Amino acid sequence: MTTILCVDDEPAVGALFEQVLGELGFGVILATDGEEALKVLDAHHVDLILADFQMPHMSGLDLLHTLENRHLKIPVVIITGHSSVEHAVLTMRSGAVDYITKPVRADTLQITVQHALDYARLRSENEVFRQEITRIQSRRKFVGRSPAVRDLLDTVATVAPTRASVLLEGESGTGKELVARAIHDQSPRRDQAFVTVNCAALPEGLVESVLFGHEKGAFTGATARAAGAFERANRGTLLLDEISEMRLDLQAKLLRAIQEQEFERVGGRDAVKVDVRIIATTNRDLHAEVSAGRFRADLYYRLHVVPIRTPPLRERPDDIPLLVQHFIKSASESLGLAVGDLPAETLTFLQQYSWPGNVRELANAVERAVILARGRPMVPEIFAAYLRHDGSARAVGAGGGPAPGATAAVITSGEAAALPLNLEELEKITIKRALESTGGNRVRAAGLLGISERTLRNKLNIPAPG
Repeated sequence: MTTILCVDDEPAVGALFEQVLGELGFGVILATDGEEALKVLDAHHVDLILADFQMPHMSGLDLLHTLENRHLKIPVVIITGHSSVEHAVLTMRSGAVDYITKPVRADTLQITVQHALDYARLRSENEVFRQEITRIQSRRKFVGRSPAVRDLLDTVATVAPTRASVLLEGESGTGKELVARAIHDQSPRRDQAFVTVNCAALPEGLVESVLFGHEKGAFTGATARAAGAFERANRGTLLLDEISEMRLDLQAKLLRAIQEQEFERVGGRDAVKVDVRIIATTNRDLHAEVSAGRFRADLYYRLHVVPIRTPPLRERPDDIPLLVQHFIKSASESLGLAVGDLPAETLTFLQQYSWPGNVRELANAVERAVILARGRPMVPEIFAAYLRHDGSARAVGAGGGPAPGATAAVITSGEAAALPLNLEELEKITIKRALESTGGNRVRAAGLLGISERTLRNKLNIPAPG
């Protein structure tokens, strides 16, 4: 039930409020002055306050200022015995959402209260939307302070104000779409559409329709005209994700659309003019694809106006602590889970992993760790079971190269022949190699073995500390 606090030192006014608002289905609490009102607010949830302008000890405006100082965002309607413009201006400038004059009429009271509650609801919704926008923008932020990231962001800031086509090259999971978003957000087109087409995920028969749209009756199921990505991105930015996956015959049509800034819808004859900025991404060596005849050279050079390479995570291990904190915050907010401490040894452990899946893999690992830790310290063992150090995911040092003592998990046929068949002996040899490769660091050795440090201590017959 919506609860309204009515603050007035005249009993007759309070009785009127209680009767009229009660008949409308509101819960009503009465107070005779500002100090009593504050005691009510300490004990009850209140949705709206009706406060008299002039009261002993604390006026309605004093109550407004006190609420503001306490950061209580409760809408206040001021009741005044004066109908002057000066009083109205003073009331609204002090933070009231509305005011009514005495004598108070029942119909005026009903309308004023409803407007004030609608205002409060809209303000609350706007705050939620603002927080959501902030959360989305923070997730879209390219996090990092390493020289590689600074160079990348400098290039983005330079190219963003232009309309030049951009080719983003880099491994999967390195944040190419985030860079594309940053280019769009820093460009004069920031208020226009940002449209993404994943060229690798589209069925071959639909690529042309998705890009250029179609006319009614162009094919079975085309019951109405549909705008394609180029048309929807008019005056904005079109991101062609994984452009290397596009068929050669469609590459020619794409080239014409980019060069001429016009195209025909599927099944149509009229040219559609657009103004679209193109950003393309690829995780392949597009120049090699051209040499192999799988990508058109003319389209490649059209897209390659400003090439930008997104560095893999193994080339910027100094950014891992920042990224981990960023992903912990995101995971905690989205999952609604408490997060424990993050020991320094965990960050060291994470910086010594090569991250073949790059930032995307790190984000998934952190989210999983937040779930498994359940508010306890996020020790290396929580990550170790997930990050299996093998031939495809080797340990790396702080500079991006192999960590001191790290060895690839490769066994030659000669070594295999010399290994014992007894599982207990084989386990001892494996543990010994893991400890040698990590310089005796049991935490990292346990990570290499895919077991917890406690399990490793038990196998080594070492008592737990403390």
